[in-house]
Amino acid sequence: MPPSKGVAEPYRPSARVLRRVSVLGVAMLVIFAVLLLRLWALQVLSGTKYVNQAAANSFRTVRVQAPRGQILDRNGVPLVTNAPATSILLWPADLPKVYTTRYAELRALARLTSVPLYEIAAGIKARRAANDLVTPVTVREAAGEPMIAYLYENASQFPGVTTWRTFIRHYPYHSLAAQVLGYVGEISQTQLNGLSKQGYQPGDEIGQSGVESSYDSYLRGVAGSARMHIDAFGRPRSGLTTTAIAKPGNDLRLTIDLKLQQAAEKALQYGIHLAQANGKWAARGGAIVALDPNDGSILAMASAPTYDPSVYAGHVTLGELGRAGLTPKTAPAKNIPSLNRAVSGLYPPGSTFKPVTALAAMQEHLLSPYAYLPCTGTYSSPQDRSHRTFHNWDPNVNQAMDLPTALAYSCDTYFYRVGNEFYNLPADHGQPLQKLADAFGFGQSTGVDVGPEATGLVPTIRWRQQHFTDAVDKLWKPGDSIELAVGQGDLLVTPLQMARLYAALANGGKLVTPHVLDDVESPNGARVPVAAIPAPRQVGIDPAALQAVQKGLWDATHLPFGTSYAVFGKFPVSIAGKTGTAQKVVSLPGYLGLQNQAWWCGYGPYNSPKLVVCALIENGGYGGDVAAPAAAKVFAAYFHVAFHILGPIHSD
Repeated sequence: MPPSKGVAEPYRPSARVLRRVSVLGVAMLVIFAVLLLRLWALQVLSGTKYVNQAAANSFRTVRVQAPRGQILDRNGVPLVTNAPATSILLWPADLPKVYTTRYAELRALARLTSVPLYEIAAGIKARRAANDLVTPVTVREAAGEPMIAYLYENASQFPGVTTWRTFIRHYPYHSLAAQVLGYVGEISQTQLNGLSKQGYQPGDEIGQSGVESSYDSYLRGVAGSARMHIDAFGRPRSGLTTTAIAKPGNDLRLTIDLKLQQAAEKALQYGIHLAQANGKWAARGGAIVALDPNDGSILAMASAPTYDPSVYAGHVTLGELGRAGLTPKTAPAKNIPSLNRAVSGLYPPGSTFKPVTALAAMQEHLLSPYAYLPCTGTYSSPQDRSHRTFHNWDPNVNQAMDLPTALAYSCDTYFYRVGNEFYNLPADHGQPLQKLADAFGFGQSTGVDVGPEATGLVPTIRWRQQHFTDAVDKLWKPGDSIELAVGQGDLLVTPLQMARLYAALANGGKLVTPHVLDDVESPNGARVPVAAIPAPRQVGIDPAALQAVQKGLWDATHLPFGTSYAVFGKFPVSIAGKTGTAQKVVSLPGYLGLQNQAWWCGYGPYNSPKLVVCALIENGGYGGDVAAPAAAKVFAAYFHVAFHILGPIHSD
């Protein structure tokens, strides 16, 4: 129709605008369809999945430590077991967020559990530093029933606190073989950094010393898991329920014999008391090693002073550790009870080292075993420009002796002369005495499977040049060879190294690898494969030379002039061995000076050796006076015989 006057023409959208509206409408429909499909997928297709996830969020999973395996003696007698206990756990993430409320709870928990507040706070801080808020802090490893009951009755006052049934180590024989067995404790961050790839996690218990540490991978088992129900605020709403059963660790059967270990520890105390009765006030420690000379099995390893490893079981307090001498501050006053002197104590061996000197001299053709050398009260080396005088332990002796007699009588001046012959060797001969000492394992690890182990020191020309700065001190002088020949000077050994030497003397010259592990057994009794102990290896000793040394060791215990005749002369079993008295500079409270280290090492029966015993009494005086009687106690226990000392002991 034609337009009317006075009437506005209606708006007519253009085709371009219509197209834009159509596109927008289609886009809205597509978006709506996508949202609808997504909602359908969430509610229908994935509904079960998210319901399960929501349910999972209401539970917390806990790592459950596996019961550690037992440690048994060679006859199956348990030396370390597990005792059931209830531990108290604290979840840092579940603590109240308000500081005053959180502090009040922690203080109340510390008062209830008798655990210092700073220890609980340190555990929380460690978890936060590691960004680990899902691993609980163990407040107390073993809590009493009244403590647990109070927590249950007042659970609302302790959010984040739960209890869990667990196990702690139990030591039926208390301090027996403490340094050998070791103890367990929570893994440190340093240990975790090196062991995390092997499956260790924060909060795990791990062996910290001794067998517990050496064979932790066998003892620890496989951890399980448990979970507990929590509310939306993370507060526990149920106890822990096991979801995966932990697999117990394997049992270790040791070569240690319980009865012989008990005898060795009593014998060590006997030797120390003898020394103190003789006026040796500084005699406060020592070690005894008893091993099978044929395969290196350690039947007993005693070290004094000692401690009770149960101090580390359950809740560990600095006060208890301090009283036991197990903290850096209190250890010196208690003479370092945690030190295993058998493998880590270093001492000059004195005359017990003379068999090595004799063998090296015979193999170097410096000495004929049945040729005579003077045994006098003193000796001075013609090559020594300082004209130093070396004294014999017996100043009144003056006679010629062959090698077996010199060993039996322990004539120092005889071996001073031999040491001087080593000094006079041409340079192209090297240092044969040091080479043989090295072949016998001195100055290096024995390979024993319980540590840490000290390697000791065999001084050489090269070592002296590297160790000293003064030009005179760098020189290898006649006195250095003379002192080394009698086991003095810079020579340092461990009691275990000496026991290994005498095992080689007993078994015909084969060097054994000392060890305490017999086998590993699974919880069902099946044997678990472990690395084989290295077979004994020949040192390369001339049989005739070894026979002469063996005769000297037999004479030392069976002939009236022998230095341990008074102890072993009428012993029911034929024992061969050597006394030793070695001077060492010792530092004690209020004292710094020389003290005699008392030694005796030997084996028996003489014709068919089954046991080697090496005894050391720190600062004990003469070896024949205190170390030989202590060693005899061990032999008597092993062979089930009695003995008595014949009379006054005249010995080095």
